[in-house]
Amino acid sequence: MATGRTHRPATRSRGIPEATVARLPLYLRALTALSERSVPTVSSEELAAAAGVNSAKLRKDFSYLGSYGTRGVGYDVEYLVYQISRELGLTQDWPVVIVGIGNLGAALANYGGFASRGFRVAALIDADPAMTGRQVAGIAVQHSDELEKIISDNGVSIGVITTPPGVAQQVCDRLVAAGVTSILNFAPTVLSVPDGVDVRKVDLSIELQILAFHEQRKAGEEHEGTAPPVAARQDSSEQGPDGDVPAVMPA
Repeated sequence: MATGRTHRPATRSRGIPEATVARLPLYLRALTALSERSVPTVSSEELAAAAGVNSAKLRKDFSYLGSYGTRGVGYDVEYLVYQISRELGLTQDWPVVIVGIGNLGAALANYGGFASRGFRVAALIDADPAMTGRQVAGIAVQHSDELEKIISDNGVSIGVITTPPGVAQQVCDRLVAAGVTSILNFAPTVLSVPDGVDVRKVDLSIELQILAFHEQRKAGEEHEGTAPPVAARQDSSEQGPDGDVPAVMPA
């Protein structure tokens, strides 16, 4: 079976915009749900609604894939699942290492959705000697001293960092030096990487702060909605010649 080290997705070479690439997994998730329900075709409007985008944007995104659907019929669900999976590189095996097997690392290791989406957890790595040999999700944790060998032996090009922030950059540097070219970073710190290495950062605290902003805004709108109404009748001394409140009040 092909590994991530020898095959890379063709999205960049085909000039697909990053914003479109970011939406492809949303379409794939919606299409997979339709496929599981044996739905043969779907309209752009239905698929866009399921993915949370507008239909014009969806059609534009699909034009980069060379898929326009059939007028009056819609898109073939199974074909689109394959087409998007291929474009994302999910029709091959991507071995992944997770470095830092604390609560978050262990939770990711136990996530059952990796295999069905083209990813295989090849190794779990931790710097704590007490963790070495411990079984997590049926995989024995290996010591970080073996990191470079593990990456080489398994042909790993994707690394997941779930370490404390103080050691995340050091781990990142070792991953890159060993040949990893894509990193998913859960550590609350910004990583510095050379050209040719992709980093995706997942910061749960930032996401919560964004939600807090929206909650505050909604609370403010509700507060404004309960403000007492302006009096329907104004004192005659405040009215203009036509009975309206003047634009500029006298001093």
